[in-house]
Amino acid sequence: MPQPSTTRQSAAQRVAAIQEALGPLRASLDPDALAERVSSLEAEMQEPGFWDDNDRASRTSSEHSRASRRLETFRSLATDVEDLEGLVELADEDESMAAELDTQIASAEERVQALEMERLFSGRYDAGDALVTVNAGAGGTDAQDWAEMVLRMEMRWAEKRGFDVELLEVSPGEEAGIKSATFLAKGENAYGLYKAERGVHRLVRLSPFDAANRRQTSFAGLEVAPVVEDAAEVVIDDDDLQVDTYRASGAGGQHVNKTDSAVRITHRPTGIVVQCQNERSQSANRQTAMGMLRSKLAELEERKRQEEIAREKGDAQDVNFGSQIRSYVLHPYTMVKDHRTNVEAGNAQGVLDGDLDPFVRAELLREAGAT
Repeated sequence: MPQPSTTRQSAAQRVAAIQEALGPLRASLDPDALAERVSSLEAEMQEPGFWDDNDRASRTSSEHSRASRRLETFRSLATDVEDLEGLVELADEDESMAAELDTQIASAEERVQALEMERLFSGRYDAGDALVTVNAGAGGTDAQDWAEMVLRMEMRWAEKRGFDVELLEVSPGEEAGIKSATFLAKGENAYGLYKAERGVHRLVRLSPFDAANRRQTSFAGLEVAPVVEDAAEVVIDDDDLQVDTYRASGAGGQHVNKTDSAVRITHRPTGIVVQCQNERSQSANRQTAMGMLRSKLAELEERKRQEEIAREKGDAQDVNFGSQIRSYVLHPYTMVKDHRTNVEAGNAQGVLDGDLDPFVRAELLREAGAT
């Protein structure tokens, strides 16, 4: 039977590190203020007629759920950390307790890490849902195939994190893969997390579409926009819109293939184009597409704000979200490397299957340190 990895000395050091981390977490979280906010939200939810306004009820109940969870997580962690010192002493007297000590410390370390991640989501839209768009770049059929691989990778990562995923639009490639696709990731901090994935993803491999099986470099771009719940936040002039309808392709049943139910909306002042074809009716597709447009316009304003902040700071950091962020090399060796943080992974297939957490965490920490 393997020996527990935690000696008393190393356990004490780990517990001390956890206790040290609790200080900044307590300061940033402010449990007393958070408890007051939870109470205030609960009182609001008990007001007569509260549930008559679906939008307000949804926003308030979502905030209440997030705040309650964060408060309970911190309180539970603080209580467990208080108990760890006593558990260290018990394990020193009774070796059979060592395994239990190791488990409890690991659990506390994991929760500390999760709460530290929460501190990174301070942006206006970070806590909300994300609209994720993948576009094929240079590289022809290989790039379109690569774009489909990136789409699969990003959607799998969302599912692993427990997000609800809804594919809104797919434009198939001529021979294989996709030209573009957009999906909605619904879950806590979805936008805050997906911001770390936007940019250009580069693939190097032996081309399955080349008769000579030569090495090919392909590119796919990933855009992320916050889901804007309040339509009043982004005002759109109908005169600025060009609305086109077309016959949807792909899955959707006979109805989709027989009517011009798909909708494409072009916002003339910015050139932003959105489209939706997953709904059954043209009106439903238009409504979804308008929501997508509001999200992309909100992201455009957020981008301009960040660029202005960078100029005011005299910061030379790259605020162009189209920059190359990561390379996926499948030949002559396998390696995934993030160019912003230098985080690497030898298990390229695991990354392509959605194991993105190490890359995302490192990038969020880098961004936090740069602000």
